[in-house]
Amino acid sequence: MDKIKRHSKKVAIGIIGAIVLLIGIVLIPYPGPGWLIVFAGLAILATEFEFAQGALDKARGIYDAWTDWVKTQPYWVQLLTLMFTGLAVVMTVWLVNGFGLINIFLNLGQDWLVSPFFR
Repeated sequence: MDKIKRHSKKVAIGIIGAIVLLIGIVLIPYPGPGWLIVFAGLAILATEFEFAQGALDKARGIYDAWTDWVKTQPYWVQLLTLMFTGLAVVMTVWLVNGFGLINIFLNLGQDWLVSPFFR
């Protein structure tokens, strides 16, 4: 019975950690807590899986190296990075029809705001 309980706990932690990790990965390009959620998902997984601790350490190293690199770049590179982040946000909102809903609610009549996935 104790073995079943341990196995059930491991499966539950695996599922919860994987869901949190996937949400974090989707949110990485957006302003906000994308990386924090990735680290939280890996930390949850690391409580039961050794590979997750290694992945967490590696992800922290990559994140720290990226932020250090961006900080040392000229302002135009930092601005370009910010612009690409903004573009990723705008494109995703458009693709999930966020602008299409605004178009419908405000009756703007701008068909180009509607995502091609929702036509």
